[in-house]
Amino acid sequence: MGFTLRPSEDAFYSLFSQAAQNLVRGTELLSELGSSEADVQSISERLVEVEHDNDALTHELFNKINSTFVTPFDREDIYRLGSQLDDVMDHLEGIGSLLYLYGLTSLPSLPREMHEMVQILDLQARVTADVMTRLKSMKDLADYWVECNRLENEGDRAYRMLLVRLFSGEYDALTVLKMKEVADELEAACDAFEHVSNTIETIAVKES
Repeated sequence: MGFTLRPSEDAFYSLFSQAAQNLVRGTELLSELGSSEADVQSISERLVEVEHDNDALTHELFNKINSTFVTPFDREDIYRLGSQLDDVMDHLEGIGSLLYLYGLTSLPSLPREMHEMVQILDLQARVTADVMTRLKSMKDLADYWVECNRLENEGDRAYRMLLVRLFSGEYDALTVLKMKEVADELEAACDAFEHVSNTIETIAVKES
């Protein structure tokens, strides 16, 4: 494998942006589940396709790290950021798969708090995609991790209220067990977005 001395900066930033846009695609698909006419199987299958696309981007990013002698910033941070973006996508795909495989969308309606968490994930995805357009310049990044932290706190609040709902006696025991797994995956996705923001903050501090 050939090595280049000068970093192909645009290639790294382009891969980050593409991965972040995939997260937006993922949350948009999850948002479709709020429709009474949603084709849950199709949504789940499309989430798998986006997750596979993201895996390919992550693999390309890692190859780029290994074949570039001088990277635009710490290669460990590049690796960490790429891995964390992929982790978020894995959680989003997991949410869709669990909802479909467990048949939860056949319920009269999903808990309102579950939809709230999806909306929070969608906002996190959009601010993450936006910050990737500014990562190269390293300007005006602080608002991003502040907002991402605020959204993660909102996600924690919605998760706690979802647990209260699940254990209120409204649902039978088996449905509670199934929805608890989905709730945990939703919370894990919110946390994974915050991990991304923490890494971007670390990069910004190192490069300032």
